[in-house]
Amino acid sequence: MHRRWIPILLAALAPAFALGEPVRIGVIAPFSGSFADYGKQFDVGIKAFQKIHGDTVAGRKVEIIRRDTGGPMPEVAKRLAQELVVRGKVDFLAGFGLTPEALAVADVATQARKPMVVFNAAASIIPTRSPYIVRTSMTLPQVSAPLGTWAARHGIARVVTLVADYGPGSDAEAAFKKTFTAGGGRIIEALRTPLQNPDFGPYIQRVKDAKPDAVFIFVPSGEQSIAVMKAYRERDLAAAGIKAIGTGDVTDDHILDALGDAAIGMITTSHYSAAHDSPENRAFLQAAAEVAPGSGRPNFMAVGAYDGMAAIYEVIRRVPGTPDADAAMAILRTFRTMSPRGPIAIDPATRDIVQDIHVRRVERRGGELWNIEFDRFERVADPGKPH
Repeated sequence: MHRRWIPILLAALAPAFALGEPVRIGVIAPFSGSFADYGKQFDVGIKAFQKIHGDTVAGRKVEIIRRDTGGPMPEVAKRLAQELVVRGKVDFLAGFGLTPEALAVADVATQARKPMVVFNAAASIIPTRSPYIVRTSMTLPQVSAPLGTWAARHGIARVVTLVADYGPGSDAEAAFKKTFTAGGGRIIEALRTPLQNPDFGPYIQRVKDAKPDAVFIFVPSGEQSIAVMKAYRERDLAAAGIKAIGTGDVTDDHILDALGDAAIGMITTSHYSAAHDSPENRAFLQAAAEVAPGSGRPNFMAVGAYDGMAAIYEVIRRVPGTPDADAAMAILRTFRTMSPRGPIAIDPATRDIVQDIHVRRVERRGGELWNIEFDRFERVADPGKPH
């Protein structure tokens, strides 16, 4: 951080919010560019939560201040966070669709002593970068490790891994490899793709040439999910007997129908599916349809934002007057609720989420594609952290 920011940020350490004053939440995310859907999904989750629970809690109006990084732009994310703290007088920093942006803002949260609620960014290391970070989404090891266990138990012996070349991709690859090889499986090749504008064709051809039982895929949800499955279809990997398995990002609910029939039968592990059968999820889907008509299904990012808002509301509800950052974090680090995804809790030691991870298969039902849950790993914590 530039030295000139430190005294200004320290001056912003006034009481977080006074009784009756609005509570300001600064949401930093890509609302434009190739990752714009991340910000849009956060918006759906925030609006759905406020549709159900209102925009006032404990007598205080909750104001959302959105800032667009155009991501992945870590330098922009840091500058926006500084401006939100100093000029916007926000009480919470939130959002963060991409790991590089979350990491860039961690130092701002520490200097300003502002609780920072991560709605999505999934590299395991993020909460270790500031004592004021809590995450309501997932980590890539949390969803990848169970898939390695499941694959080894169900007749998959030889795998090529194909992951995006940045922190979450490395996390996903390492966690899958650890549990898959522990179960007797073998990784025969490991491929990394560029984070921005990858051409998946040559990589998928290398997978086909290696002749594995399956390819394990992690790429950022959205355009890259569609592109990698298009390449899988065009290279006829299914016809060659090569199964597609991966994290839930690849068969993201919001773009699932755009993947087409190539996705049918793909096995993924994730913490959320729009097909999850519970009253909480039905209420969430109904609220999302009302606040964002015509925008398609909400996805796991919308749920991360929805639950992040629930955690922030809990702080406002339980600490009247002017709580300091440590009082807020004491509540956030013990937060638990019944989410649209199922039961969730924050691990006090790591400030990361503990949740059920579901094994899903893409199926066509009622003319649409769905991630149908058929197996479950209960109360999974991030396997990369001590507990």
